[in-house]
Amino acid sequence: QVQLVESGGGSVQAGGSLRLSCAASGRTLGNFVVGWFRQAPGKERERVATISRGGYNTNYAASVEGRFTISRDNAKNTVDLQMNSLKPEDTAVYYCAARLGGWSISVGDVDDWGQGTQVTVSS
Repeated sequence: QVQLVESGGGSVQAGGSLRLSCAASGRTLGNFVVGWFRQAPGKERERVATISRGGYNTNYAASVEGRFTISRDNAKNTVDLQMNSLKPEDTAVYYCAARLGGWSISVGDVDDWGQGTQVTVSS
């Protein structure tokens, strides 16, 4: 089990940027595939971006492709999500999640979740 703590959420106007950070403790994050997920009110939790254990492979939801960038620093046990050109529809609680081993991560196979951080984008 790994403990995950998100930070960096907040309120921003459309077109602005935020950088979310996920700090891990308890185990070496480099052994985990990591993803950022989000959940808006009344909607299901969706996958936003994922990054492989070594950081060489990333995947993005079509809705954020080209605007968001996921990165990781295994030496620091952190995974970040840089969000640019934010839109009101990006408003949600953002969660960091980890899966031990494997090559991908989805809502159904997460081993550990963070507590979430709110992102609000106003028009």
